[in-house]
Amino acid sequence: MVICYNKGCGKEFAVDENNPEACVYHPGVPIFHDAYKGWSCCKKQTTDFTEFLNISGCTKSRHSDVKPQEVPKPPKADLPEMTSYRPPLPKEEELKPRPSFDSPLETITPTLSPSLKKEFEERKQQGEGIEQINEDGDEEIRIGTQCKNKGCKQEYLGPHVNEWECIHHPGVAIFHEGLKYWSCCKRKTTDFQAFLDQAGCESGSHVWKKKKDTDDPNKCVCRYDWHQTGGQVVVAIYCKNYDPHRTIVKANPIRLKASVFFPKENSSFNLDLELRGVSLLA
Repeated sequence: MVICYNKGCGKEFAVDENNPEACVYHPGVPIFHDAYKGWSCCKKQTTDFTEFLNISGCTKSRHSDVKPQEVPKPPKADLPEMTSYRPPLPKEEELKPRPSFDSPLETITPTLSPSLKKEFEERKQQGEGIEQINEDGDEEIRIGTQCKNKGCKQEYLGPHVNEWECIHHPGVAIFHEGLKYWSCCKRKTTDFQAFLDQAGCESGSHVWKKKKDTDDPNKCVCRYDWHQTGGQVVVAIYCKNYDPHRTIVKANPIRLKASVFFPKENSSFNLDLELRGVSLLA
């Protein structure tokens, strides 16, 4: 008995029993792209490596006991010489003096887009951001409020809903190499809608209000990021339903300070950054 070296086969066979339909294999080459694994000959793709290895062949032929030739690697002498590039550092005399972090801050006047102005006026007319307060001083939960637990889509319909079980994800969402899943149950998928539709893996009680900071109950948390293009550094704060007229942004050449106000939660997100370089305020 000898081993067949056709890709996707790997079975042992008797030479005298070999025939034109004895082997089912892949005549193409394996392709690995964006977390997908498949064969160029039959276009079958999967994200799991074991499933890729188990994809049945798409072509019938005779078994072959000849090992495929390996593609020779080019000798080092034929490879182009790689050199690293670093931008020239500015001359010492061109460096601007670094002011104190506590230098006076200048208020930056925001520019609102027409769509943001329209959205804010509509929310203002509808009375959004004004929570009803009961006699005990607690905020009342509005009908239709969605549960704040991740993965739970239950809406508040009345006090009886608190007796219902909440199926949610206690972990965090992870997006890596085209795969989307929760850290708590790790059911991986490449489809974003399928990720959103994944049922929770833990049961508990519904949460109708975001948990506030015990040290500062009027503080909330937002995600922020920054990027640099040419001579500009852009700081982005990701949030919604904030009040642009009660949001304050101040800066000096090496410091950026922002306070974003959310009327519905009666809370603010505060950001205070020290800039690495010396900037010019426009």
